[in-house]
Amino acid sequence: MLRQVKPRNARSKRALEKKAPHIHENPKKTLFLRGSTASEVVQLALTDLHSLKNPFSIKFTKKNDIHPFDDASSLEFFSEKNDTSLLVFGAHSKKRPHCLTFVRFFDHKVLDMLELYIDPESFRTLKQFKNKKFAVGLKPLLVFSGTPFESPTQNAYTLAKSYFTDFFRGQEAQAIDVEGLQYIISISAAEEGEGESGPKINLRIYLTRTKKSGQKLPRVELEEMGPRFDFRVGRVKEADDNMMKEALKKARGLEAKQKKNVETDTMGDKMGRIHLGKQDLKQLQTRKMKGLKRARDLDVEEEEDEVEVALSDEEGGVPIAPKKSKITPA
Repeated sequence: MLRQVKPRNARSKRALEKKAPHIHENPKKTLFLRGSTASEVVQLALTDLHSLKNPFSIKFTKKNDIHPFDDASSLEFFSEKNDTSLLVFGAHSKKRPHCLTFVRFFDHKVLDMLELYIDPESFRTLKQFKNKKFAVGLKPLLVFSGTPFESPTQNAYTLAKSYFTDFFRGQEAQAIDVEGLQYIISISAAEEGEGESGPKINLRIYLTRTKKSGQKLPRVELEEMGPRFDFRVGRVKEADDNMMKEALKKARGLEAKQKKNVETDTMGDKMGRIHLGKQDLKQLQTRKMKGLKRARDLDVEEEEDEVEVALSDEEGGVPIAPKKSKITPA
């Protein structure tokens, strides 16, 4: 059960109502912290991620002697104090070089954590790409490519996919203008080989350029904007089952009412089922044709009977010529 805090006055009541769950939640904010020892690569990475997450991010520059996997109470304190749902903690040590720890919270308690190590040789900052940057507050196109992200069992790659989706989601919108889709975030991972460590997670960000194509639709080109990350997977703390079940609950107001006998297939097409009573086909009105008259059907049946009688007499040895039947002209 979640703890219940009773407000002491009207001001604290308004503050609690602001932090309480809502049907339409506020955009998830991210807090960026650095450890007591942080390399230059880690500090540049935190700065670039902070600029990508703007305006829903907070960055602290003071050193913090925190070890997230040993004691997460300090992280929970920072989360509740600043009302943030995500946290990125940067640190550096000989055992875990250029380490970024991505943390998610539920009710300001740690839900899950993922540790990623930056490859300093392939790392590039935003400033190293001399081109135009996207405007602040725009929603990106997210692309995940690689079989590790589609694993049916929970692992570090499925957790990374879930975290980065929350991280880059931004503010919810009912409709998006095509002109606002100015950049793409591509997150890829190669297939895992036998006897090898887990594949790296490659994060690339591209600007979209539309150019004339001589047709109705423009030609789209991609230009890398930065930053560029190659991550190695480190430690993982998976979410508790009960806490995850509580976090995935949806408000009743958000659930769409299910219509009876109406389904949507995998392609997104709406299919409906109609129930009809028993139909009497005898009363069915058809096109009136002379060939469908009942008198013609009776004459044809009599002719067939006479032919059958004639054939049976021939088999007995006494040939009898069949009678001529009258066929009314059509």
